Amino acid sequence: MRVLLTGATGFIGREIVRPLMASGAEVHTLGRRDPGVTGVTHHSLDLLGAVDYAAVGDIGATHLVHLAWHPERNFWTAPENLDWVAASLRLVRAFAAGGGRRAVVAGSCAEYAPCHERLAEGTSPIAPATLYGTAKASLHALLASAAPGLGLSLAWPRIFFPYGPLERPQRLLGTLLDALRHNEVARFSIGTQRRDFIHVEDAAAAIVAILARPIEGAVNVASGSAVTVRRFVEVAAAAADMTDRVAFSTASLPASEPPVIEGAVERLAGIGFRPRFTLADGLADAVARFRGSPP
Repeated sequence: MRVLLTGATGFIGREIVRPLMASGAEVHTLGRRDPGVTGVTHHSLDLLGAVDYAAVGDIGATHLVHLAWHPERNFWTAPENLDWVAASLRLVRAFAAGGGRRAVVAGSCAEYAPCHERLAEGTSPIAPATLYGTAKASLHALLASAAPGLGLSLAWPRIFFPYGPLERPQRLLGTLLDALRHNEVARFSIGTQRRDFIHVEDAAAAIVAILARPIEGAVNVASGSAVTVRRFVEVAAAAADMTDRVAFSTASLPASEPPVIEGAVERLAGIGFRPRFTLADGLADAVARFRGSPP
C-alpha cells in the first residue's frame, strides 16, 4: 500500500513512520517540514496555505493517515481549529479524487462529554467542552457522512493521553522532564484526577493496526485503565530519580476538570492490538530516551 501521512514531524507522527515502513508500506509524507527519514518520500505543502490539492491526488496514495493539526500550546481554544477542519475536508476530498480508498483521521477523547463512566465508542455521548473537541467531533461527523459518496473506508482513532520522551514542556510528562533537564522542581496540580495514559509508541502502533484492518468508525486509542495524575507523576519521578524535586498543589481542582477520563478498548482489542508498555515500563522508556536526546 502507498500511504500518505500528514503530521510526520509531530508528537505521534514521528513515531508512526517506522511501524508503517515495517509493515511494508510505501510512505509519502505531506507537510511544511521534511521528517528526513531514509526511504520516505516527502512532499512539501502547507495545508493551511494556498494549496494545489490536485498535487495531493497526483501522489496516488491508497491509504491516508491524517494526524496534522494546530500544534501550539493553546490548541484547546485556538480559532485555528476552524482552519484545520476546512483543510482536513479538502485534503480527504483530494485524496479520494486521486483514487484513495482508506482514510484514518485522528480524533480525540476531547470529543466525548465529560462524565464519570468509561467512555465507549457508539454509546458515550459526544458533547465536547472545548473548541478543539468540537472541531474534531464536527470533522468526524462530516467525514462519516461524506465517506460513502467519496468511496472511502473511514476509521477515526480517538486518541486519549499519549506520553513520551519528546513532549513539550507544557504537557504533563514534559513538565517533569523539563525540570529534570534544568535541575528544577516540577510543580503539578493536586493530581487526584484520573486519566487514561498510553505510551506514544503504542498510540502510533495502534493507528497503524487500525489502518491495516477492516474496521470503520471511531476506535478509542487508549490503555483502558486510568490512573491518577499524581500516580503517573510519582512513577515518572522515580524513573528519573527526582522524587525530591516534585511538588503537588493542595488546592482543589476546578469544577470544569473531569474527575476521570478512561477509554473502553474493546474495539481496539478486537483487531488484535495490545499495548506493549505497562505504565512503569513506558515511563522508564520515556525517561531513558529523554536522557539520550539532545537538549
